[in-house]
Parts: sequence; C-alpha cells; structure tokens
Amino acid sequence: MLNENRVLINKQKAFQRQNVLKTDTIELDGSILQEGIEHKYYAYYKPRGIECTLNAAIPDNLLELLPFEEHLYPIGRLDKESEGLLLLTNDGKLYKDIAFSDNLQEKEYLVEVDKELTDEAITALAAGIVIMGQKTRPALVTKVGPHSFHIILTQGLNRQIRRMCYKLDYTVIMLKRTRITSVFLGDLKPGEFRVLNHTEIRSY
Repeated sequence: MLNENRVLINKQKAFQRQNVLKTDTIELDGSILQEGIEHKYYAYYKPRGIECTLNAAIPDNLLELLPFEEHLYPIGRLDKESEGLLLLTNDGKLYKDIAFSDNLQEKEYLVEVDKELTDEAITALAAGIVIMGQKTRPALVTKVGPHSFHIILTQGLNRQIRRMCYKLDYTVIMLKRTRITSVFLGDLKPGEFRVLNHTEIRSY
C-alpha cells in the first residue's frame, strides 16, 4: 500500500516504519484517517485565589477562568494564594518534559514578606534551607525593598518559597512568578494571556 503512494503523512508519501505523531495528518486514498492536532502554547497570568487545577469539582479552579475551547495543561503549578506566570499547552510531550523534569530549569519570583529582611536572611535563602527533610538548592536572591526580594529557583518543591521563609520566621504576603526559563510574565495582568513566540517555544 505504501509503495502505491496511497498513504500520505502531512501531504508527503509515507514510508515503512515511519514514526507517526498525534500532530500528523494521515490520509489514505484522499480520505483523512487522522486529523493532526495543532499544538497551542500560551503564557497566562494566574490570578491570586485561583486553584491551579482543571478539576471542575474543586472551587475556584482554572477551568472557570480559561477562555479556551481546547483542553490545555497548565505547566508550573502555583498554590492558590500565589499568582503569576503559568504556561498552558495541549502539547502533552512538552508538558511531561517540563513538569516531570529535574534539569535545573530556572523559575523567577517576586516575594514580599511581613517584616524587614535582614542580610542574614537573604544569605540563608541563597545558600539553601532545610525544608521537608532536605536542603534546597542554592538560589540567586536579590533584595529589592525592605520587605521584598527576587529569587531564582532551579527546583520546585511543594510551597518551597513559603516554607523557606517560614523557617526564617517570615510570612509571605505576596508571591508572584515572573519567569519560567526564557518566558517572562511581562506586562500581562491577572487573567490575561498571550501566545508564545517561536523563540520561546524552541527554548523548551
């Protein structure tokens, strides 16, 4: 059948043992057997007070806010009281590559705490703090105000920044993610989104 040019993959002649993806369009004698899925990639500003879940049974879930018809996976979880950048995609492979990787991908946050930061606290945050039985990886921490700092992490432990601050006797009152690797939150406002450009997509 293949030798007779009856099967086309993305309008090209198919060949033996060719890998076929869900994004590929497959035709047999001019009839479409599989319609390729167009992958979508967005940067999204998750508002504070929204659960980072697509489970409609959980109150204040993402599905209540997202304006997309296609099913999208959120990449880069944020707890309910945190806000900022999420990546949204229907590319399952990219989701798994990022969500379940341990390849030191940078994520950047702006954090505000309940009292004045000391130099010792900034040094401790940067060096790593023992939480949940393990010491966090070294981080790049920059003080930006009496009560606020930027921190760049290369891991994503559960509620990591809040737990680190708690260990130093600080309470986080605002936590916003501003970057995931090469994708920046930029000028997005809570609930807004934008399509990722080709350079941002290729960076993954």
